[in-house]
Amino acid sequence: MTKGQLSLPSIIIQDLWNHKWLIVMAVIVVLNAVVVVYTSHASRKLTSEWDQLLQQRDRLDIEWRNLLLEEQAQTEHSRIIRIATKELDMKRPLPNEEKVVKIP
Repeated sequence: MTKGQLSLPSIIIQDLWNHKWLIVMAVIVVLNAVVVVYTSHASRKLTSEWDQLLQQRDRLDIEWRNLLLEEQAQTEHSRIIRIATKELDMKRPLPNEEKVVKIP
């Protein structure tokens, strides 16, 4: 190589240095694209988790309502037994005291 000629790597490095702002902007654009993809993925994941939590809340709410109904039914049954035994002096008959009535 002669004194006035430059090697290819030195020409490339010199050209890149002359266009350093263009390279910086290209790197920023690529990083921005990566951030957008990551943010979209995270957002979709959180939305999916949110939907699952809402479904779980609905299931638990339905179960809670069913338990309240069951509690009311159990309370009503024990209330009837309490009134029958205390206020009306009723008791459950013994098996030999039971009479079966057949309706024709």
